[in-house]
Amino acid sequence: MPDESDDALNARLKRLSSGIAAQKEEMKTGSVKATAPLKTDGIGAAYSLAMRVMAEFVAGVMVGALLGWQLDKWLNTSPWLIIIFLLLGTVAGFWNVYRIAAAPTHSKAPPMSANMLDDDDK
Repeated sequence: MPDESDDALNARLKRLSSGIAAQKEEMKTGSVKATAPLKTDGIGAAYSLAMRVMAEFVAGVMVGALLGWQLDKWLNTSPWLIIIFLLLGTVAGFWNVYRIAAAPTHSKAPPMSANMLDDDDK
């Protein structure tokens, strides 16, 4: 004969199972949006992310250097504007790398919501 604790555990298990099934259904229908810009599994995704980080940094430095060089040429202020814009391009490159690194990633399993927990677990 099962005790009351077994009944409570079985009820909680059914409630959690139905919550998981509901979240799986939401993921299948597409109502849950992924927050990561890239997939986070596999060597290809890691290589892709590394190439993106490198491209963002190099592009920032190159654009800053080219803008500074051209402005120096037009305004005859050599070498001051190329130095300033090279520094600004480097800062912009580091900022882009930081934004990529700080972007939230999604996990394979969505986090358990509070309404699926029992009152004893809160």
